[in-house]
Amino acid sequence: MAHDRLHLERVYAWALRLAPEAGADPDLCGAAAIVHDLAMVPKDGADRAEGGARSAVVARPLLAAAGYAEVDIAVIAAAVATSSWSKGLPPAHPVGMVLQDADRLDAIGAVGLLRTVACGQWMSRPERPGRFYDPADPCADAERPLDDRRQCVDHLPAKLLRLAAGMHTTTARAEAARRHAFLLAFLEELRGELG
Repeated sequence: MAHDRLHLERVYAWALRLAPEAGADPDLCGAAAIVHDLAMVPKDGADRAEGGARSAVVARPLLAAAGYAEVDIAVIAAAVATSSWSKGLPPAHPVGMVLQDADRLDAIGAVGLLRTVACGQWMSRPERPGRFYDPADPCADAERPLDDRRQCVDHLPAKLLRLAAGMHTTTARAEAARRHAFLLAFLEELRGELG
């Protein structure tokens, strides 16, 4: 689904690309990308903000078994612990900056939109059926509470359209701006199609 092997591969590729700009060790950034989603916390769970912290704990023995020194494990674990958007923690190290940028880039743009729809459909339940948008306000233009657990499009203003403003590296900011523009164009198209 949204946090599958392909997500890890995309985040890993961006982490390696962004590491030199941030002055971070590419190996540590790559390792952080690989282990950042080890603990799966449901997106509609009350503890969804704990995914990064839990993944950091699970990652430690695996990183040790892979031969990382304790000092490097501490840097990677700290980056993973602060990677969760829901938690809202700032990174304390360049590896954390890179991981946040790489992970959040994967949440916006065309792939991010696909992930949002897949996640929204996964969260749909008989007692809480999901839908793509609110029929009365599809693009959340009116002042109303957002409900991205029920309506996929609400996830754009709730999270995705807020990601570009928090990027740390110049390259990530430029790419995020491009992807942000795509999401705005998507919303404009949706408005047009729905009249």
